[in-house]
This record gives sequence, structure tokens and C-alpha cells, in this order.
Amino acid sequence: MSKKEKLIARFLTLPSDFHFNEVAKLLGYFDFQELKKGKTSGSRVKFMNPEGVPIMLHKPHPSGIMKHYQLKQIKEVLGL
Repeated sequence: MSKKEKLIARFLTLPSDFHFNEVAKLLGYFDFQELKKGKTSGSRVKFMNPEGVPIMLHKPHPSGIMKHYQLKQIKEVLGL
């Protein structure tokens, strides 16, 4: 099982300790790119795929752990 497959399998369980960095990597596997606004873009982050489908997230801080509802929304957009 590759790293990509392991990350997707972990995501599908909607774990309570899924980190923002893991989400960014996961979305990269589905051809989503993070769009930056300004120099730092703050805590609001937008990911967009080549078809123009947006995913708007609030980067959690200070822990970086994603909320359960965010994971469910991402799962729905990805069609998993």
C-alpha cells in the first residue's frame, strides 16, 4: 500500500486527529492547488482543482487539527 493509499484510507475513517498538512497533501493527490492571497493569506485557505471546483477552509490554529465537519465537507466534494 502506497503513502497515497494509506493517507486516503486514513481520511475515509474521518479521524479526530487529521491535521491540516495531511488535508493539503490529500487534496494535492486530487489535483487541488492551494491559492494564496497576499503575502501570507492568513488562516483562510482556498484550494482549487483544474475544473474550477473550490474548497474553502479555515486553517485551524494553534493545533492544526481539522474539525469533523470540515472533513465531511471535503469528503463530499471529492466524492469519496
